[in-house]
Amino acid sequence: MTAAVTDQQDIKREKILEAAHERFLHYGYSKTTMNEIAGDISMSKALLYYYFPDKSELYVAVMRKLAADYIESLEEHGFTNLEEVFIFQVNTHHAFMVTNYNFFDYFRLNEQNLPDAIWEIVARVKQGETKLLISAIKTEVERGNIKPVDNPEEIVQLMLDALHGVRVGALTQKKASFPRKEHLEEIHLKRLLLADIFIKGLKY
Repeated sequence: MTAAVTDQQDIKREKILEAAHERFLHYGYSKTTMNEIAGDISMSKALLYYYFPDKSELYVAVMRKLAADYIESLEEHGFTNLEEVFIFQVNTHHAFMVTNYNFFDYFRLNEQNLPDAIWEIVARVKQGETKLLISAIKTEVERGNIKPVDNPEEIVQLMLDALHGVRVGALTQKKASFPRKEHLEEIHLKRLLLADIFIKGLKY
């Protein structure tokens, strides 16, 4: 296969991912069809299925791309102190969830039966966040801004678990792990408070 053919296939694949993301974003997974995605980019359904055998595989590919973009946004930002990096992570995660909320209806529909491919992407995102925060802690220790830390990875893992575990007090939320959109801001504020407490604990 020549490079030109590969480039053309990559371009088509990117167009499919962009069109699928737009559909999933506006209508959710359940209300989006492969026919609609193919129509959005004037592609035959047969060709679309050549690239992605089914809608769930296409969804995973879009999510993988979104996760990569999210991790890249974390890595590209220049940070000056520990507080900035933690607040950036919390704010970026919140903005990502708000912007892509409809896209994640797949999670709400399949909460108890998410495929392994989804969990692998979630794990990759957590690894990206962990790497960023560990680096920030080590830098602050070197600068003398926080106490020496023997186990930065363990501390960051605990912090991320705590942040991701924040829920609202509404009773309806206790039966579901994926939050409702109207609760995202409350969760966001609680996470900022938790990050503030965590940072102060490292300093003193």
